[in-house]
Amino acid sequence: MSTASVVRFNKPDFSYQSRIKIAELPSPIKDGSALDSFADMVPEMQSTGRRSERLSVLETFNRQHTKSSKLPEERRIYFTTNFKSRRITEPIMKPWKDEKDPRVVAICIIPLLGIALGFMIGAYLVYAGYRGVPKHNFCPVLNEDWSNGIDPNTWTREVNLGGFGTGEFEWTTDSDSNAFVQNGKLHIRPTLTSDTLGVAAVTNGYTVDLTADGSCTGTTAAECIAVSNATESTILPPVQSARLISKGKFSMKYGKVEIKARMPRGDWLWPAIWMLPEDSVYGPWPMSGEIDIAEGRGNGRSYKSGGRNVISSTLHWGPSSVLDGFWRTNNGNEQFHSDYTGEFFTYGLEWTDKYLYTYINNHLRQVFYIKFDEPFFTRGQWPAIDKTNKTAIANPWAGAHNNVAPFDQEFYLILNVAVGTSFGFFPDGVGNKPWVDGTATAKQDFYSALDTWYPTWGSGDHRDMVVESVKAWKLC
Repeated sequence: MSTASVVRFNKPDFSYQSRIKIAELPSPIKDGSALDSFADMVPEMQSTGRRSERLSVLETFNRQHTKSSKLPEERRIYFTTNFKSRRITEPIMKPWKDEKDPRVVAICIIPLLGIALGFMIGAYLVYAGYRGVPKHNFCPVLNEDWSNGIDPNTWTREVNLGGFGTGEFEWTTDSDSNAFVQNGKLHIRPTLTSDTLGVAAVTNGYTVDLTADGSCTGTTAAECIAVSNATESTILPPVQSARLISKGKFSMKYGKVEIKARMPRGDWLWPAIWMLPEDSVYGPWPMSGEIDIAEGRGNGRSYKSGGRNVISSTLHWGPSSVLDGFWRTNNGNEQFHSDYTGEFFTYGLEWTDKYLYTYINNHLRQVFYIKFDEPFFTRGQWPAIDKTNKTAIANPWAGAHNNVAPFDQEFYLILNVAVGTSFGFFPDGVGNKPWVDGTATAKQDFYSALDTWYPTWGSGDHRDMVVESVKAWKLC
C-alpha cells in the first residue's frame, strides 16, 4: 500500500525534514544503491565518507525511529534499499547497451577510410615523383681533399683591395694567415689589417700598392692601390681575408658539385660558395649569370635578416646591374634548433639543361629549385623601357635560342669569406649595423665599431670557413 506523507525528523541526533513520496516496505534499509541517495538527505551521513560508516549511521536511525515513534505500525516509515532520490527524475541512460545504428558506425568508419586512402595516395605520389626524377650518369672530375695543400693547379688566391663590386670591407690576400690547410682541411680566416700594418697605418698616412710586387690580381687602380687619409675620411680595408677561385683551371657546364664545409661565426662575416662564368659569354655581370650555391651571415640567430642559422641559394641574372632578377630565383634553408657553424654540412648543386637545384647534405633537403621551362628574359618581366636611362631594355640572351641562357656556359668555383658590404646583403638599420650602405664613410664607420663586432668573432677557428672537401662531377 502506497502513501504520500510529510516526514519530519526533529530528534536531536537527526534534525531533518523533507517532503517525499515513498512506499511502506517490510524492512528498513540495510545497504544498496539507495544508501547514497539517503546519505544526501541526512546531514549526519553527508559528513561520513566510508560506506561502512554510512551503514552504521543508517542502522542507528532505523532503530531509534522504530522505538520512539508513536504511530501505529502500519503508519511507520522505513527507509530501505529501494529508496529513490527526487534528484533523479529520468531513467539513467546506458548507451553502450543500445543496439548500434549502422549509420553511426558508418560515420566513424568513413573518415578513417578517407585518411587511409589519403596516405595511400600520398605514398603513390611520392613514389611516382621519385621515379620521375631524371637519372643522370655523372663522371667525377674533381676530388679536392687538400692532401697537397692549396693546389695551384686548381686554385688561385685572389689579391684585391677593391671590394669586388659590392663594397666589401676586406682586402683579399695570398697570405697563409688568411688561407691555409690544417689537419687536412682548408681554413679561410679573416684577420685585422692592424695586426699586420698597425692601427695608425689603417686610419692615416699609409699607401698599399699591390702593383709594386705584381701580386694584384685585379685590373684597375682601385683594385690594386689603397690609401689611408684621415682628412679625407678614407681608410685601408680594415680586415684581411682570402678568396680562392678555380678560374682558368677548373670549370664545368652541367653536372654536380658538393662542398663539405663549416661556416664561420662572427658579426658581419659573409661566407660564400659560388660560381661565376668562365668567359662571360653574354656580357658583364649579371648578364652572364651567377650561381650562389651557399651563402650566409655570421651574425647570431636573432639577426632578423637571417643569421648563421640560415643558408641561401641564388641565381643572379638580368640585362643590367640595376635589373638583377635574383629575387625571383632565391631561397633559403633555416636551422631551427642550431646553426651552420657548429658542424660540417655538404652543400650541393645539380645542374642540367632542364633544371638546376641546390641542397644540403642530400637531395631530400632541397634549398632551391628552378626548371628551365621559359626564357629568362620572359621570366624577368621587365618593362620595355629602362627608367634610369630612358632606353629600351635589350634581351642579352636573344641569340641563345634556349631557356637555359645565361646558365648554358662554363662556370668556375669560388670559396671566400667577405666582411661587410654596401650592396644590401646586410640591410641598413638591422642588428645594430654600424654603417649605412652607399655612404663615403661606410668602411670607416664599420671600423669605428671594432669593439662591438670583433669580440663576436671569438678566438681559435670559429671565425674560419673550414672546407673539408670539394667534389665535382660532369654529365658523362
